[in-house]
Amino acid sequence: MPHRLATSVLAVEATALGLVVVVATRTPFPDGPQILHTVLLAGLGVVHTETAIGVERIRRRVTAGGNHANLSSVWTFAGALVLPPACAVAVAVVVHLHVWARTGRPRVPLYRGVYSTATIVLACLAASAVVTLVGRGPAALPADGVPGIVLALLAYTTVNNGLVAGAVAMSAPQPDLVRVLGHWDDNLLETATLSLGALTAVALIVNPWLVLLALPPLLVLHRAVLVRHLEEAASIDGKTGLLNAAAWHAQAEKVLRRGGRGQGPGAVLVLDLDHFKNVNDTHGHLVGDRVLAAVAGALRAEVRDRDLVGRFGGEEFVVMLAGGDGGSAEAEAVAERIRRRVADLRVEMPTPDGPLTVCGLTVSIGGALSPDEGADLRTLLQIADTALYAGKRAGRNIVRMGVPVSARPPVAPLRHSSELPPGPASIDDSA
Repeated sequence: MPHRLATSVLAVEATALGLVVVVATRTPFPDGPQILHTVLLAGLGVVHTETAIGVERIRRRVTAGGNHANLSSVWTFAGALVLPPACAVAVAVVVHLHVWARTGRPRVPLYRGVYSTATIVLACLAASAVVTLVGRGPAALPADGVPGIVLALLAYTTVNNGLVAGAVAMSAPQPDLVRVLGHWDDNLLETATLSLGALTAVALIVNPWLVLLALPPLLVLHRAVLVRHLEEAASIDGKTGLLNAAAWHAQAEKVLRRGGRGQGPGAVLVLDLDHFKNVNDTHGHLVGDRVLAAVAGALRAEVRDRDLVGRFGGEEFVVMLAGGDGGSAEAEAVAERIRRRVADLRVEMPTPDGPLTVCGLTVSIGGALSPDEGADLRTLLQIADTALYAGKRAGRNIVRMGVPVSARPPVAPLRHSSELPPGPASIDDSA
């Protein structure tokens, strides 16, 4: 782990531990109902994890390497709203370490589980402090505690997401906004989970047995989220993380149907790694897979977020560039940047015989510009593919742009034989 990241992680964990000690020594020992509520929330968190363990394990597999919301915030946020801070911390520690032990191992290292728990502890302490400062204590929540709940939710989300985003930003070599902050639907899911936690807190005060009603909708939510994750996994190429051919086609068709929307024509690029078979034959398919992943990273680095990047299979990739003002010149410039970036790649991989470095990769690129009035995707792919193989015949490691559909000269209609001059050039009517 990088030194600055390790220092930050230890600082966050030390801060959480120090605050827990301070809070535990300055608050009175919890009474009987508070202890009962603590046990109830922690127990329901454990039951929730055990009930949804199969779904959670699948979700962790399909979201490997990305942000993961385990929906346990229902119990931890409820504890932060209605329990003394020390009891809320106890619920967070029990629930999150149990989640890690049952669904995180061995994919998630222990230090990540501990750091995640520390961020939740700090978020619970922040939410609990807001409830104490804004409201009149947990008993006021059912009547007039809405402002306190909303502010506590914001405090919980800000502290938790901020600490997680900071760790992701420091650990990723080239972090993007989506990787750091997560997808908007993941953040919406977290907000929905916290809202359910607020309802659980109110139910706990009114009648502790009503808390059991939070389990069924929570389990249904697990299933709904799993379906979305499986749909996303079905559209992603496993080796490169890019869109697979079917998903790319579907999304590219939607882009063409929407049209340029005043942004100018878009373009399609078809890329093929030169002599990629030699890499597999010389170094093996594991090295070849690492090369494909490195090329995919180079593609993503050179295009915009709204551009579509996919793998067509083998060593062939495809890009749909969103509309811009530069037209063919802009598309050719993007393709040239991609070509140079691939040529500069150095793919390193440990092997039993020592470290291996693959370099000297080249790529041939063919492009087709979509006319303003739109064009069929299949036609654009054919034009780009033809330009690609023209580049390969010209020596490879080159960019060639095909002629746009609207720019092709019109083909003169064939005249009838009676209009042709007599002689050898005439065409028999029977032909």
